[in-house]
Amino acid sequence: MSAALHVHRYGPPGPARVLAIHGLTGHGARWHTLASRYLPEFGFLAPDLIGHGRSSWAAPWSIDANVTALAGLVEGEARGPVVVVGHSFGGAIALHLAAACPDLVSALVLLDPAVGLDGERLREVAEATLASPDYTDRAEARTEKATGSWSDVAPVELDEELDEHGVALPNGRFG
Repeated sequence: MSAALHVHRYGPPGPARVLAIHGLTGHGARWHTLASRYLPEFGFLAPDLIGHGRSSWAAPWSIDANVTALAGLVEGEARGPVVVVGHSFGGAIALHLAAACPDLVSALVLLDPAVGLDGERLREVAEATLASPDYTDRAEARTEKATGSWSDVAPVELDEELDEHGVALPNGRFG
């Protein structure tokens, strides 16, 4: 396993059968519901990509660096090729992983893969997200998410997301 990646593991003990790769503004725990509720019989590896979640924030955050780290993860924790599920930016990384290491990938499931996005545009999105991810407080963050883009997420899952990944910022706000 690559020391650069923090990995969320779901499913029964034993070798992983699925590698789930999150999008640009996500983290590996976003796969918890899919893995635990809908596919509990499969071993899942759901890493936080480099520069995300609890993984290393040391540069480079490139596709190639992530492919190298993910290949090491699969080689260390699977007994053969895995099904790779990728969302958005994770879909682009999944394609690059399959091209670079076809022996590690048995199938691809791509959800809105970011294959046509310019690297500079991806950097702008990431920097904008990091620059202003904040709210007055946790309650404001929860309300905005519950009535906006996360309105279809179960309240308990929204609370878990905020508990796990929300932080009190130095300026007193919540991000």
